[in-house]
Parts: sequence; C-alpha cells; structure tokens
Amino acid sequence: MTEAAPSETRTIVHVLRHGEVHNPSGILYGRLPGFRLSVTGEAQARAVAASLADHDIAHVVASPLERAQQTAAPIAEKHGLEIHTDENLIEAANDFEGLKVAVGDGALSRPRHWWKLRDPFTPSWGEPYLQIAHRMLAAVNAARVAAAGREAVCVSHQLPVWTLRRFLEGERLWHDPRRRQCSLASLTSLVYEGDTLVDLVYSEPAGASDPNVHGA
Repeated sequence: MTEAAPSETRTIVHVLRHGEVHNPSGILYGRLPGFRLSVTGEAQARAVAASLADHDIAHVVASPLERAQQTAAPIAEKHGLEIHTDENLIEAANDFEGLKVAVGDGALSRPRHWWKLRDPFTPSWGEPYLQIAHRMLAAVNAARVAAAGREAVCVSHQLPVWTLRRFLEGERLWHDPRRRQCSLASLTSLVYEGDTLVDLVYSEPAGASDPNVHGA
C-alpha cells in the first residue's frame, strides 16, 4: 500500500460481506428478492456489530438487497445511525441467477448453458469484473468522504468484495472462486490517510466459512 503524509486524516472503511442466507433450495439467488438472513446469519450480523461496538463508526451503507440491509441493521442500531443504501454495493449480475449451479447436478451440466462459460476472464456469464471493481470503489470512496476522519461500514456481497480487494491489490480480476478470502460476515477494512489507501486488513469476527457458498 502507498505511504501517506503523517498529517493527513485517517479514515477506515470496513467492507462487510453479509451473513448466511436462508436458501433451502440451494439456488444461485444473486439479485432475486426475498432472500433474507438465516438464523445463523442474524447471529453473524450481531457478532460483527459487537466487534465494531468500540469503533468510531460514523456512516453505515448497504447494498439494497434484503440480506445486506439486515446485516447492516445491528451495526447501525448500536451506533445510533441510519442505514444508507448504495446501488454500487449490489451483488454482481449473473446469467445463472435462479438456477442450481452445483457440480454434477446443476445448470453447468446442461449443454445449453455451456456457451455462457466461453470466457472466464470477463466473464461471459455475468457482469464484467472491471465494472464490479469500479462501482465498488465508487461506493467506498463515497463512504470514505461521508465518514472522513472516522470509520464507515459498507455491506456488500462476496464477489463484489473480493473483486474490489483484488483490484486494490493490483491482482488480475479473474480468479478461482474456491480461493476467495471472503467468509460470511467477514470484514475487509481499508485504511486511508487522506485519500490514499495505506493498509488493507482482513478479519472474520463471525468465524470462517466455505468460500464456495453461491449467490452471496
């Protein structure tokens, strides 16, 4: 990360992946409405709120999707803040939304879907990684300005959070989903001096989870 002048204002933006979702049918739910946190997910949201209780949180913003809004709620309540909504934090668009994508018995085993998999680098089945990175960075920058000199929380989804991190670290954006370091209710905390990113810290206040959980 870049070193900044010591006189500049320090601001921290915590980018939070939402908690576990109730998804008994096991589909990739993406941007579909009606998918809320499970009982475990609600507990994870409370755990994150407890971990941030002593932080100087000044701004809470979330994806418009229900699971993100629910994850933000305990944090906002603990700090006496309202939840702002930013469309730039929404889940990535995906052509497999609403389908099962498990290996062997899902949509990926059907030849009619194979054309969608022709380009894993953009990717061809959904929103371009670069577009995701740019909109997530816009959301983070807006939150940083809103919480200048203090801390902000942005609640989003696994792929957008991981894509943002790879973009900031100068890594290629296409990747193996099994290797994402972005557990449910995890925090990717971006430390700024002025408008310069000086550090990135990953933590799991609600514990580790399987990175292969779909549609998160």
